[in-house]
Amino acid sequence: MEKGIIVEMIQGDGRVKVAILMSGGIDSTVSALLLREQGYEVTGLTMVHLEREAGEKAARIANELKIEHKVVDLREAFQSAVADYFCTEYEQGHTPNPCVKCNEEIKFGLLLKAALDLGADKVASGHYARIDYDDKSQCYRLMKGLDPRKDQSYFLYRLKQQQLSRLIFPLGGYRKEEVREIARCYNLQLAEEKESQEVCFIPGDYREFIRPQVSYKEGSFLDRTGKVLGRHRGIPFYTIGQRRGLAVNAGRPLYVLKIDPEKNQILLGENEELFSKLLRFKQNHFICPRDFELPIRVKAKIRYAAREAEAILHYIEDDIWELVFEEAQRAATPGQSVVYYQGDYVLGGGTIMA
Repeated sequence: MEKGIIVEMIQGDGRVKVAILMSGGIDSTVSALLLREQGYEVTGLTMVHLEREAGEKAARIANELKIEHKVVDLREAFQSAVADYFCTEYEQGHTPNPCVKCNEEIKFGLLLKAALDLGADKVASGHYARIDYDDKSQCYRLMKGLDPRKDQSYFLYRLKQQQLSRLIFPLGGYRKEEVREIARCYNLQLAEEKESQEVCFIPGDYREFIRPQVSYKEGSFLDRTGKVLGRHRGIPFYTIGQRRGLAVNAGRPLYVLKIDPEKNQILLGENEELFSKLLRFKQNHFICPRDFELPIRVKAKIRYAAREAEAILHYIEDDIWELVFEEAQRAATPGQSVVYYQGDYVLGGGTIMA
């Protein structure tokens, strides 16, 4: 890919001031590069969260790109909105989705506000997603990234109109290998860096992170007859569908089917028992005001790594919604997000119920 081709692939306006959220990784760096090459007035913005070092790598890269760089300290807010939530959800027998929470409240909440307060007109990030504006509905719509292997629209489904109206995702129309090629074209060393698969604020096993921050005690593993199969180490250390680390000798593979924090019990069973066509969720959020009748056919994902599956969306009552899948889904996990689409567009999503 030649440098002359790169800048033609995004639209820019040199009069617009853009704050690019920089982590020091390849995606935010190439996003900053694309914006700069297109003529935007670009400033790098990095948040400090928890006690992990942040900003030094991003600052060095910003200097190499010859753009201004600023750091915003959001440790207290991140601890409250994301880290504490992460621990509390596990205490309650749920499996949290910290990236969704962080995007909604921190990155595109407090950090977005900080960027605007510093004079930015728009805020950009290295997410693989797209935004367009529909004149008919007068609504900003969230779309999948062009690269199906990197699409991150799932993590952005809770964004509101006022947030989407301020955002730019420069990588939404690129595939990952194209992003690496751009980095190589500009002789950026991070072109060959491996991607981290960890939660950004947890360098290793999440259990070691939450252990000193949660309350727990040993309890019983049960089967459906109520028979005690063994002892568990504490509710926060298990998730639906888990097989490894159960330390139960039953002569056959067993999986976590249900977690009951009130009774401090965990139900185990066969893999086949994890499948269901029905899923209920709460905290539903539509990207655009609903202009369609229910029920409606959609494609839905019950976790980020899951494949989209055909389903019918129903409203039940109060804040309870239901998806009826054509094919049974495995291990729908309370606390995780279910996100539903029509074509490339995110319609909305919510939090899976127990």
